[in-house]
Amino acid sequence: MSPITEERWTPTHGDPYRPVPYRPERMPAEESLARAAELCARMRERRTVRQFSPDPVPDQVVRDAIACAATAPSGAHQQPWTFVLVKNPEVRRAIREAAEREEEISYDGRLGEEWLAALRPLGTDAVKTHLTDAPALIVVFQQRYWLGEDGSRRKHYYVDESVGIAVGMLLSALHLSGLAGLVHTPSPMRFLSQVLGRPENEKAFAVIPVGYPADDCEVPDLVRKSLDQVLVEI
Repeated sequence: MSPITEERWTPTHGDPYRPVPYRPERMPAEESLARAAELCARMRERRTVRQFSPDPVPDQVVRDAIACAATAPSGAHQQPWTFVLVKNPEVRRAIREAAEREEEISYDGRLGEEWLAALRPLGTDAVKTHLTDAPALIVVFQQRYWLGEDGSRRKHYYVDESVGIAVGMLLSALHLSGLAGLVHTPSPMRFLSQVLGRPENEKAFAVIPVGYPADDCEVPDLVRKSLDQVLVEI
């Protein structure tokens, strides 16, 4: 059983500010340094995987990773995300077929030569075997606005930023739990709403295949930017 306890969320739009105490125990500096170094080392091992084993993954690990992602900060705490976990092989096949139709158009010229040149070192093409080889897909939708059961609407704020942070936390949680993932963003992605029957207020953000790397998995020979190339201290 998962140790996570779930509390039902209800809309808080217009509610008064009600603070509660927050007193986390301060971690000793030595422990903080050790944990930060360990986390950095483990995250450096994370790679985007496009060759997956069909072996099943523990369902609860994936659910807990999604629960972790759902703790992400969001604009006005509106939590504008939906995670659709797709394990059904027929649905994954439908998603792959629709995605590959769009990708063929993109690689045949819609992307433009500059974008294609940027992709070339990654070895990608219009064939997306990861969508059917991986035992599970997490399709992330962003909720452009809140939709009540009576059809009422309320605007959400900073949706792109909020969902982007949640996806980053999802990738981290999956990796730290021993699973591999890939952020796949076929363009356009309207077909995902149709295949998965999502409501009008949701727009597809990304498809994340989840699983174990295949025994013959290969990844591009890449170099990440060093800390001094990404950090400015003032």
